[in-house]
Formats: sequence, structure tokens, C-alpha cells
Amino acid sequence: MIDEDTIAAIATPFGTGGIGIIKISGPKSFEIAKKIFRRKAQSSALKPYHLHYGEVIDTQDGSVIDEALLSFMQKPTSYTKEDVVEINCHSGFLVLQKVLEIVLKEGGRLAEPGEFTKRAFINGRIDLSQAEAVVDIVNSQTNASLRVATQQLKGVLSKEVMKLKEGLSNVLTCIEASIDFSEEDIDIIPPHELLNKIKGLMDNIRRLIDSYEEGRFYREGISAIIIGKPNVGKSSLLNALLKEKRAIVTSIPGTTRDIIEEGINVKGFPLKIIDTAGMGDTKDVIEEEGIRLAKEKLASADLVILVIDSSQELDQGDFDIIAELFDKKVIVALNKIDLIQESSISKAKDKLKNYSIVPISALYSQGIEELKEAVFSAIIQHKLESPPSVFITNIRHKIALEKALDNLAHAEESLIKEMSPEFTALDIQLSLKCLGEIVGETTSDDILDRIFSEFCIGK
Repeated sequence: MIDEDTIAAIATPFGTGGIGIIKISGPKSFEIAKKIFRRKAQSSALKPYHLHYGEVIDTQDGSVIDEALLSFMQKPTSYTKEDVVEINCHSGFLVLQKVLEIVLKEGGRLAEPGEFTKRAFINGRIDLSQAEAVVDIVNSQTNASLRVATQQLKGVLSKEVMKLKEGLSNVLTCIEASIDFSEEDIDIIPPHELLNKIKGLMDNIRRLIDSYEEGRFYREGISAIIIGKPNVGKSSLLNALLKEKRAIVTSIPGTTRDIIEEGINVKGFPLKIIDTAGMGDTKDVIEEEGIRLAKEKLASADLVILVIDSSQELDQGDFDIIAELFDKKVIVALNKIDLIQESSISKAKDKLKNYSIVPISALYSQGIEELKEAVFSAIIQHKLESPPSVFITNIRHKIALEKALDNLAHAEESLIKEMSPEFTALDIQLSLKCLGEIVGETTSDDILDRIFSEFCIGK
């Protein structure tokens, strides 16, 4: 049982380092700590919320495993709201593993992935949306994604969901009261007022649903696909953006045949770069598959970086690709400017004047910072001008809100058609259940297990 088990795990990444941490949580935490830890200072017992210097002892033979600092957090003021002990010792696989083995021998159980945070959720320290934010914080790659995850951990979304639930509960109370007093011909609240309240709540839910794309942008960033004819320098551009040789570059057209996806940071925001096979006519079966995959990625990309070889005249192959981009945001990377005169750049710009154009030399990393700035201006900057105060970043939350909205639409319809109030009450109850899924009040065990399985062991 979760209330009886004491769990333990290595909470820091494996590998050689300065400090490694073993975390213990549960009713036996303090008891285990006293058995395996010998303080250097000959003073009073271990105090909570203090760092204590000493040695971790092998309880089998009394030998010293390592010097360590130990801290003890007393329930309920700890991460899990249980007694928690953290042992800070020298990092390294062997020493951490030996300390963990001693903890397990003295009554601990190896924690499952995410079990510490799951206990924090079950014990009421955080709700489910806040627990999910912990994963987002751990996985954050940019300042923007970290900022959003931190806000969610603070409970910004939770408070918004609870406001919606409170509003729905008030409406439900009025409807249930009207059912109870139906024989006395008393209107607890006029139907048109109930309808207005439901419409207002629906508007608020819609705003949250609509915020998902903004939230996804902050959490996951945007995707920019690099496309163009074979041998125009697409893979060279990817390497220049990454500042490393990620893609093979040769003078042979069609070298890139598969999709390569990598992430970079543009002014603190995540940008996924997708390198693709050169687009054009080919009889090579593998190249054809690469082009098919490129077109699939093109359909879902937020931005297109169209690479044009400025050392060559624009031809039908270029225009065929341009024709497929009529509904996309496009930046033209005018590549190989190291091979041409300034007059040729101006000539190419005239032919592509409907697009944002950035002259570059991918080979010499010339114009790469200007290209990043163009990407920022095209996609990212306008999203920063008026961000919503609260937004959702998780598809699970979006689906739950959509189900809640759908049930409220049925409640609205039943009120308009003057159907039995029992139908309206049922739809509102279902809507409340959907909102409860976001914060974990009505979430099934299967979903909880799936969510926490995405965590690393030790978190």
C-alpha cells in the first residue's frame, strides 16, 4: 500500500559527477536514515530541515561507503507530504548504487517512475495538472517552455479550472433545487438567467481551448521545414543552424533521403528544424519515398524555409515547389551568395519579391543570424505581443475541455427546448466530471498510471 511502503531511488542522472542524491519517502525514512548514517558531530539527534555531515555505513559489516550530507523533511511539509530523507553523496554509478542497495536492505522499496510526484498528488500537495508540469519542467529546453511549466506548477491553470467548476456547481445547485421544489411552482432562478450563466461558462471554456495553440507554441516551439530542389544546400543550412555537422553534405544531388529533425533555441524559444530530401522528379524509389515524407512534414509545419541556389537561374523546378506553398508562411533562404555578385542577389530578390528573403551562404555560415531573426519575426514575435493570461499546453487538458464544452452545449439545448431539468442537470454533472479530469479529481487509475509512467525514476 502507498501509505505503508517506504520508497527510494537515485534522483540524479547516472554518470560521473560532483554530487549524487538518493531520495527516500515514507514512514520508515527516518528509521532507515538513522541505521545507515553516522554523523560526524557528536550532538543531538537529526534535526529536520538541516544538512548533517557524516558517513553512509554498510549495515552488514560497518564499513564506510561514502561521506555524505543528509537532510530530513518531516511530514507534511515535504515534497510528498511524507517523511522524506535525501542523501547527498559523491556521484558515480557504483557509490550511488551501493547506498541505494543499503537503503533497500533496511526496508525501502525501489520507487517506480514518477512515484514521488504521484505521492505528492495522491496526498493532496499538488493536483494532476501540476504533477504534469513537473515533467514539463524537467523536459524544458528553452526559457519560454520553462516559464510556462513553472506557471502551471504554481497552479495558474488549476485555479482557472476550479473557477469553472465553481460556476458550474452553482448552476447545478439551482437546477437541482428547482427539481426538488417543482411541485411548489417556485422558480429558484429564471431559465434565461441560467442560460446566460451557461453561455458565459462556455465562452470561458472556449477561450481555454483556443489557447492550446499558443500553449503548444510555448511548450513545444514551432517547426520550420527546410525544402528546395536537390543540391541547393539544405543540409548545409541545417548544419549551419545547428553549428555542427548533423547531415551528410556532398556535391551529389539526392544525398539526403530521410527526414532529419533537430531543435535549436531562437531567443529563448524552441524551434524544431526539419531537413528533407530534395524535391523534384526522380526515378529512384528511395528518393521518391523521401519526397513523400517531405510533403507530409510540409503539411504540418508552422514555417517553410525555401532554399534557392542563387548561383543558378530560377527554373521550373523552383516554381513547382513555390506553387505548393500558397497557404504557408515562407522565408526564402537565398543560398550560395559567396558565388555571385551583389547585382545577382538583387535580381533574384526581384523575382521573389512576394516573399521574405534572406541572402545566406550556408557553407560559410553567412547570414544565419539574420535568418534566425527572420524566423523570429515571422512566427514568434507576434505570439509574444498579446499572450493569453492563462493557456493550456497539454493535449489531455484540451480534450477534457472539449468534452466539457460538448456536454454544456447539450445542457444549453435542453434549456432552450424547455426539456426536463433532469437532462440539464445530467449534462452539467458530466461537464463537471470532464473538468475534474484535468486536475485529477475524476481521472481513472489507468490514465494516472500512464501519466506517471512518463516520469523518470527518482521524480
